[in-house]
Amino acid sequence: MSLNKLHFVALFVGIWLLPKANTLECYKCVPETSGACTTKATCPSEDNQCAAVKIIKYTGGSVSNETNSKQCFQPGDCVGGSINFGSEKTVILSECCTSAQCNTKSASGPKYNPNGKKCFSCEGQQCVRTEICKNDEDYCIKSTRSSQTLKGCASKMMCPEYASEYFRPYIPAGSKCCQGDFCNNASDASAGLLLLFVSLMFLVLFS
Repeated sequence: MSLNKLHFVALFVGIWLLPKANTLECYKCVPETSGACTTKATCPSEDNQCAAVKIIKYTGGSVSNETNSKQCFQPGDCVGGSINFGSEKTVILSECCTSAQCNTKSASGPKYNPNGKKCFSCEGQQCVRTEICKNDEDYCIKSTRSSQTLKGCASKMMCPEYASEYFRPYIPAGSKCCQGDFCNNASDASAGLLLLFVSLMFLVLFS
């Protein structure tokens, strides 16, 4: 092979091995503090998408905080999710697109449709209230915050086992999810004590 051909092959291989340039540019305002969002940024990864994100927090049934942001998102984060403890609820809505600067509008508002699933939720120290799950809240969840127990419904993306890095900050520490109506009933400790009590009663009655 001639020297010129070798140079050509080396040049071709070098270009082919170069990282693909990511030219997707999105609006980026985190969080959006006004009605206008004019800041633009090039996404860091070639598989990123442009996203508009809305996060709504409810306390006592009323909106206590709402933020809107625009940014680059991994495709796996382009999903919605909610975690509902009855008295407290957090809803994350994201809408993604794949063309440059396509995230001009804010994410749409939520719609709440019961899905037929039921979980326990708490009122004070009593955790026997029935919470009707909505939309994609297919899991029951239980969390312990300081000395307070929280129970309710959660989307898959709001469970620690499945949450991405983006969703994790919105999940209380020590949360556990399960599937099945009212599966967030007894704690592991309570279940263990109950089993011990039943075993002792069996020994007393039949020994």
